[in-house]
Amino acid sequence: MEPTAAFPQPRTCPYRPPFGYAELTEQAPLHRVELHDGKLGWLVTRHTEARALLSDSRLSADRTNPNFPLISARGAAVRSQPPAFIGMDEPEHGHYRRMTIPDFTAKRINGLRPRIEEIATQAADQLNAAGSPADLVVNYAVPIPSLVICEILGVPYSDHEFFEDASRRLMRAADEHEVAAPRAELLAYLDSLIDTALQRPMPGLIGRLAGDQLTRGELSRELLIGIALLLLVAGHETTASMITLGTVILLEHPDRLAELRADRGVAPDLVEELLRYASVADTAGARVATADIDIAGQRIRAGEGVLIPNGPANFDPALFPDPDEFDIRRGSRNHNAFGYGVHQCLGQNLARLELQIALPLLFERFPTLRLETPASQLRPARADTIQSIDELIVAW
Repeated sequence: MEPTAAFPQPRTCPYRPPFGYAELTEQAPLHRVELHDGKLGWLVTRHTEARALLSDSRLSADRTNPNFPLISARGAAVRSQPPAFIGMDEPEHGHYRRMTIPDFTAKRINGLRPRIEEIATQAADQLNAAGSPADLVVNYAVPIPSLVICEILGVPYSDHEFFEDASRRLMRAADEHEVAAPRAELLAYLDSLIDTALQRPMPGLIGRLAGDQLTRGELSRELLIGIALLLLVAGHETTASMITLGTVILLEHPDRLAELRADRGVAPDLVEELLRYASVADTAGARVATADIDIAGQRIRAGEGVLIPNGPANFDPALFPDPDEFDIRRGSRNHNAFGYGVHQCLGQNLARLELQIALPLLFERFPTLRLETPASQLRPARADTIQSIDELIVAW
C-alpha cells in the first residue's frame, strides 16, 4: 500500500492541529504515511481507532526499539538514552509510574489549589509590573507551571531561568545534535540534585524517590534522573504553551470569552474544549507493533510503526460534531489531549487545575487584554514539536 501523505503534517495555524488531518479523517481511519527518513508507518485519524490502538498491548511504547517510528531527525537521540517510564511497556511501565502517582492524585492536586492560586496571582502581578505591552509567555504563562512543578519535584525555583532555557532548547531542537547539549545540561543538573537529596532530606518527589526507592535499590539512579527530567520538562512546557494558546484562542473568540467573564464556573468545560481544540501534544502517540493487528479493514504488521496523533482524533466529527467550532458547551471530556490507555498523561489533573486558575484570573486582572500582533501573523511551531508560541506580546 503506497503512502497517502507525509507525517508529521505541516501547520499553518499557531493554535490548531494541521488542517490536512480533516481530509485524511474523512477518507479513512488508517493511512500509510512516509516519515522524514523515508520509512513507512501507519497514521490513525479517527477517535474510535485511536483509542482502541492506544489501549492495545500489542503496540509498544519502547523508544529504543529499532522499528520505533521517529517523526523527525531529533528523535534519533532517544535511541541511545535510557527511557523514562513513558518509553516502557508493562510491567516495567506500571512499576515505575506507580512510584510517582502519589504526587499527582486528584486529591493531592486539589489540595494544591490555594497555592496555585497564589502563584498565579504573583504571575499576574509580574505581568502588570512589566508594563503594557509585555510578553505573556515570559511574565505569566511560564512562571505559573514552572514554579508549581518545582515545588512538586523539590527543584529550587532559583534555578528556573537555567532549566526553562534548557527545556526550551531541548523541546525545539531540530536534530539529535541540537538535543545533546540541553539534555546533557539538564541530566547533570538533576544528578546534582539527587546528590543533595542523598546527603540530607529534601522536600518533593525527587527527594522522596532518592531517599526511599533509590536507597533501597528499587530504582536506579539513571532511571530516577530520567523520571525527573520527564516531569520537569513536561510539567511546565506543555501547560505554559496551553496558557498562551488558550489566551490567543479566547481573544479570537470574543463570544466564548464573554461567557467566561460572565460565569467563571464554565472554566472546567472551557479548559476541556481548549485542550481538544489546541491538541498541544499532537504528535506524542507513537508506537511500534509487536504482533499483527487487524483493525478497520487494515492489517498492521509486527514491526511497523504506528502514529496516533491527538489532533485528528480530537477533530473527528463522529464524536465532536462541527469540530472546527470552538464550543465550550459541547462537553469535551472524551478528547485525547492527554493520550489514552496506560500511558495517559500522569500530570493531567495538575494541568487542568493550572489552566482553570490561570486563564480566568488573567482576563479578570486584565479586562482590556489584547494581542499586539494579530493571531494570523503568529508563527506556528514546527510540526514535530508541541503546539506553542514562543513569544506573545499583549497589551491592556
